[in-house]
Amino acid sequence: MEPGRTLAGEKSGIYLPGEISGNEFERRIKDEAKSIKNPFEKFLFFQFQMIREEQSQRIKSLKLLGCILIAGILWPMSNWMDVDNRGWHIFSIFIAVIVSFILRPYPMGMTVLIGLLALVITGNISLKESLSGFGDSTVWLVIAAFLLAQAVLDTGFGTRVALYLVTKLGRSMKGLAYAICGSEFLLGSVIPSNTARGGGLHAPIVNALSKSIESASGRPVLAGRYLSLTGAHANLIAACTFMTGMAANPLVTRAARDVYDLDFGWTTWLWGSILPAIVSFLILPQVIYRLAPPQLDDARAAQSEARKQLKQLGPMQVPEKVMMGVLAGMLVLWASQGLHGLSTTLIALSGVVILLISGTQTWEDVTGNDKAWDTLIWLGGLLTMANMLSDYGFIQWFVDIVGSAVEGYPGILTVILLALFYFYSMVAFSMLTAHITAMVTPFLIVCAATSAPPMVAVAIFAYFSCLCGCTTNYSSGPVIIYFGLGYEKASRWFQIGFLISFIHILVWLGVGFIWWKIIGWW
Repeated sequence: MEPGRTLAGEKSGIYLPGEISGNEFERRIKDEAKSIKNPFEKFLFFQFQMIREEQSQRIKSLKLLGCILIAGILWPMSNWMDVDNRGWHIFSIFIAVIVSFILRPYPMGMTVLIGLLALVITGNISLKESLSGFGDSTVWLVIAAFLLAQAVLDTGFGTRVALYLVTKLGRSMKGLAYAICGSEFLLGSVIPSNTARGGGLHAPIVNALSKSIESASGRPVLAGRYLSLTGAHANLIAACTFMTGMAANPLVTRAARDVYDLDFGWTTWLWGSILPAIVSFLILPQVIYRLAPPQLDDARAAQSEARKQLKQLGPMQVPEKVMMGVLAGMLVLWASQGLHGLSTTLIALSGVVILLISGTQTWEDVTGNDKAWDTLIWLGGLLTMANMLSDYGFIQWFVDIVGSAVEGYPGILTVILLALFYFYSMVAFSMLTAHITAMVTPFLIVCAATSAPPMVAVAIFAYFSCLCGCTTNYSSGPVIIYFGLGYEKASRWFQIGFLISFIHILVWLGVGFIWWKIIGWW
C-alpha cells in the first residue's frame, strides 16, 4: 500500500462531505456522463444537472439572505440596549456569521470575510482592527495542526500505527474496538486534527475491516454499525484528552488565559483529562457493544486483512522515521514547557519546518493544504470579531446580565448548570469550532464572577467542548464521515449518542471531580 493511501484504497485527505469546489463538481459530472452512451439520455442528464445546480444556487442565496436578515433585525436594537453601539453591531454581524456556519450558504472563510467587510464599511471597526486576529498565535497553532496532520497521513505513519494495533488486539469485535480506541489515544497526541485522525485515517480502515468481517462470515453481522459508532465516539474522547487532539481546542486555552489569566496548556490539559479519559476509553466499547451489538464476535478475518495490509506497507521508510522523530520531539517539548518556556505554537511550527527541511514534506504540500489556509481566513476573522466584542464592551455587558441571573447560586452549581446547557446546546451547531467560538468565552466570564474554582471551571468547558459532539450525527467532520458510511440509521445514532452523553457526564463530572480534587484543582 502506498504511503498516503488508506486501507480502503482512497487517497487520504482532510475534507467534509459536500465541501467540493465548482470545478470539482463539474469534473465529477463529466466523469459520470462518460458512462452514458445514448445521446438523448446524456442530453437529459446534463439538463437535469443544470436544473439541480440552479436550484442549489437559489437555495444558497436564500440561506445567505436569512443570515443577512438576522443581522438586519439585530442591528437597530442597539438603540434599546445599554451597550456601546459598535459592540452591539459587531455582535449582530458575529451572530449572522455563526448562523452561516450552520446553514452553510457559502464556505466559512467567505462568510467571515463578508462579515468583516460589513463591519469595516459601516465604520464599526477599522481595516487595521479587522486584520488583528490573523496574527494571533492560536490561529497559527491550528494551521500547524492541519499541516502536521496531513504529513502523518501522507507518510503513511498513522496508517501503520492503526494497522499494527488491529493485528495485536483484533481477534474479537471488542478487541477491534479497543484497537480503534488505542489508536485514537496514541495518535490523538500527535495528529492535532480530529478530522484528519478520524475521517482521513480511521474511518476508511473501519469501513474496510467491517466489510472484510461481513464478507468472511457470509452473512450480515452488523460489524460496521458497532465499529463505526465506536470510532466516532472514540474520536471525540481523544479530541478532548489532548489540547492538540482537536484543532479548535487552543481556543479554550486562549479563553482561559484571557478570562482567568490561567495557562491551561498542553501538560495541564492532559494532566486534568488523563484519568477520566482512560475510564471513558475502557468503558466505551463495552457500552456500545450493548447498545449496538454485532451478531458475531470473531474478528479474525479483519485481523488477517490488517496483517496483509501491514505487510504490503513493508518496512518503515525514511519519511515515516522522520515523522515519528518529529512527533516524539514535539511531545517531549510540549510536556516539558515548564522547563524551557517555548510556546505550543512555536513547537508545532518548528515541527513543520523540520519536515520541510528534511524533505518529508514539500512546500507544495504546505501551500496545497487548502484546509489550513481556509482556517486562517475564518478563524482569524472570528478571533477578530471576538476581540472587538470584548474591546467595545459587549462581553462585559452580557456577563453582567447573566451574572445577575445566577446571583446567589453556589459557584460550582453555576458552573455545572452552565456546562450542561453548553453541552446540549451543541445540537444547534453543525461544528464544534463554531460552538466553542460562540459560547466558551462568555460562559467562562460568567463562571469567573462566581466562587467556583477557576481550574475546575476551565476543565469542564475544555473537555465538554469535544465530548458534546456525541449528541448529533453532524457535530464534526469525523462524526459526519462515520455516519456517512451508512451502517446506522440517523434516529438510532441520535438515541445512542444521547445515552452516551449521560455516560460522559457521569464519568467527567464524577471521576473527573475526584481526580481534580486529588491533583489540587479545588
